[in-house]
Amino acid sequence: MPSSQKKIIFSVAGVLSFGCVLIIAAAMGTQFWVQGTVLCTTGAQLVNATGQELDKFVGMVNYGLFHGQRVKQCGLGGRPFRFSFFPNLVDVIPASLHVTVIFFCVVLIFFSSVATGFFMYNAFGSPYETLHGPLGLYLWNFVCCLCSCLVMILFASEVKLHRLSDHIANFNESTFVYKTLTEQFDHSFWLIFLTFFVHGLNILLIRVAGIQFPFQEAKESDVNTGASDLMY
Repeated sequence: MPSSQKKIIFSVAGVLSFGCVLIIAAAMGTQFWVQGTVLCTTGAQLVNATGQELDKFVGMVNYGLFHGQRVKQCGLGGRPFRFSFFPNLVDVIPASLHVTVIFFCVVLIFFSSVATGFFMYNAFGSPYETLHGPLGLYLWNFVCCLCSCLVMILFASEVKLHRLSDHIANFNESTFVYKTLTEQFDHSFWLIFLTFFVHGLNILLIRVAGIQFPFQEAKESDVNTGASDLMY
């Protein structure tokens, strides 16, 4: 059976891993991965708008992995529109890349759940020295860190390199042309970075769990000495 030190450390790591599962699942369902502003260039050029006049032609857009919202501003007030990536935007976005991002999010949830189970098994069970023990804990958390990185890199490339916000802003537009002015990653995107950090912390906790601290050695030596005295 594991020592009380390992029980505490592995239990904490298990709770953190389960928290990652909840965080990722919640982040996937929100529309707060990216937020930005878009300019109605056609309307601004028609009236030759400059300076503060451009504010009448600047709308907003925010979206996640499945849905989002844009507010069109072409000088006549804001017009909000909600949209879904599936099936509305499949033909105008890099669909294969977008599906890959979602796939790695699901894989991240799966392996975070696996890590949670193995941490609890190591805390309260009798793990083997193979994948059930520390080796498995290192492996599952490393896979989670890798998946977190892939999600962030692939989604960032979809937004920046494939100009995802421009495609969304100009979806179903035949008269006006919109151009992205500003865009930034919102808090749901950074929650994925948080899961990367947590699983990296878990790897450190696994290492700490294998360290024999001085106060433990002293305590064990006292117990052994007492047992030896009773034998005489």
